[in-house]
Amino acid sequence: MKGVNGRILEVHLSTGAINVKQLPEEYYKLYLGGRGLGMKLLYDYLPESGADPLGDENPLMFMPGLFCGFPIPSSSRTCMVTKSPLTSTVDEISPNASTVSYSNMGGFIGAEIKFAGYDGIVFIGRSSKPVYLFVENDTVELRDASKFWGMGTNEFDEAIIREVGDRRFESAYIGPGAEIGVLYGSVINTAARAAGRGGTGCIMGNKKLKAIVVRGSGMAKVAEHKNYLDILEKVRLTFGADSEAKTNWRYGGTANALQTSSDRGSQAVKNFSEGTFTGIENINAHAARKQVWNRDFACFSCPLACKKSGFAKGAYGGVVNEGIEYETGTMLGANLMIDNLNGLNKLIEIADDYGIDIISLGNVIGFLMECYEKNLVDIEFLDGIDLKWGSVDASMAMIHKIGKREGIGDPASKGVKYLAKLIGKGSSDFAIHVKGHELAAWNVQGYAKGMGVSYTTANRGACHMTGGEVPRQNHSALRDSLGACSFAASFYRDELHYRHFVKVITGFEFSEEDILQVGERVFNLERMLNCREGFSRLDDILPERFFKDAYTLGPQKGVILDREEFRKIMDDYYTNRQWAVDTGVPGEEKLKSLQII
Repeated sequence: MKGVNGRILEVHLSTGAINVKQLPEEYYKLYLGGRGLGMKLLYDYLPESGADPLGDENPLMFMPGLFCGFPIPSSSRTCMVTKSPLTSTVDEISPNASTVSYSNMGGFIGAEIKFAGYDGIVFIGRSSKPVYLFVENDTVELRDASKFWGMGTNEFDEAIIREVGDRRFESAYIGPGAEIGVLYGSVINTAARAAGRGGTGCIMGNKKLKAIVVRGSGMAKVAEHKNYLDILEKVRLTFGADSEAKTNWRYGGTANALQTSSDRGSQAVKNFSEGTFTGIENINAHAARKQVWNRDFACFSCPLACKKSGFAKGAYGGVVNEGIEYETGTMLGANLMIDNLNGLNKLIEIADDYGIDIISLGNVIGFLMECYEKNLVDIEFLDGIDLKWGSVDASMAMIHKIGKREGIGDPASKGVKYLAKLIGKGSSDFAIHVKGHELAAWNVQGYAKGMGVSYTTANRGACHMTGGEVPRQNHSALRDSLGACSFAASFYRDELHYRHFVKVITGFEFSEEDILQVGERVFNLERMLNCREGFSRLDDILPERFFKDAYTLGPQKGVILDREEFRKIMDDYYTNRQWAVDTGVPGEEKLKSLQII
């Protein structure tokens, strides 16, 4: 096979056995890599429903996209694939029923996995003591990580380089929050990138796996070398030309959207009860550019450099490893009514050091703030934390509680669905989740066909990256399988369409329709796995807040979702997917046509 290594590492943590497993060419033709190949392997490793997400049988996979390791601009993303510990069905009849999880991160780790000669790393079982995986080409070892256990991600990022003695190694690791079972624990790569969604870090901690450390020196041979060089030159010139897209990403990264989203009323504000934040100018990209950021940095082979770092001054000052982004700036900023930029950066820094998904974390704290405001819980329930809107100090105290699972931090570490069930008193109406997975930082009022459908139909539970229309969802799954960043998708059109890169790298010829069918295949396989666990249309529901609570300010003031209209939107969606409209289950004919069964 060309353009791939044709093999994965299979690490059995319970026994210490490490195998190199060959994969058939058909897997690559049907699923390419990354998210797609990971889902196919998840289907193989879990042939039946009911596996405990925190059990030995649930695999955890690091799956670089097909393009990872090649100098294709903005194409270095890696998917972590597993069964989520966070999600559940509405009826919760089966305690082990949960969705698939595919958490996506950039950085450099995926390229090094490919350079080392593997198309993915699969962990099975559970170690009896903390370990990390060391990989240098064909040298693969499980090493003792006991001295690193409990270490924050910032400290560990430096400590592991001292341990291996070479900064050319790349690592991905968890913090103490993920180690002790925060269900929305994240995995961090190079201090600033996170595979945060769906609890992949929690799975890693449960397996007693602190980190993977990888360095490689090889590269897969491409199928059409001259054509490969030609198309690389074309895409290099395209990215090299001045463009508004490149300038915007470099200026503010995703933080550019903080202002625009607030202005149009699509931001998560005050636990999603509003869409516009009056303090947004204090924490937007312009404020960060003036006051905090002094460095732009990028992932492997990416000219966009959307990541930011700098130094904050004042009471909450210090080094900022990763400045505000849209999701982090909203969920620990606007959603908590915090407009103190340095305080916001401090909250982000602490959460990353614990290794906690900031999207879920911001939802949890916002939910508890609203419960406290409405007197559904008292200060004693919150361990003495005066958890008022806009309080940096109270939010910081709550993060520490959650990161250590102390007191209120224990139930809070299990997500808003669990908290709402614990608190009761109608709080489930404003517990913002779908299938137990907390919503991202984009609000729903006025955007039912976009964000509403994206959240309800995403296979990992609420996800803003999925898209609200079938073609967009298929394209998203395709990009995740290629390792292509969504921020650069507009550059890959016409003669630079993804399918042309696939051809020169692997020799696989796809029409534009055929390659989009790869994404459709991946999405349907995920849906099939979820349905096998017991999920159905009954679980594709939005929180009650969006049907009851109108915004009081901004361009979406007074808007609520119409329940009947949204039902019809969902009917149309299932029809377009060719799934059963009453259940949302893909039929046998559909699965056969996509070569899934």
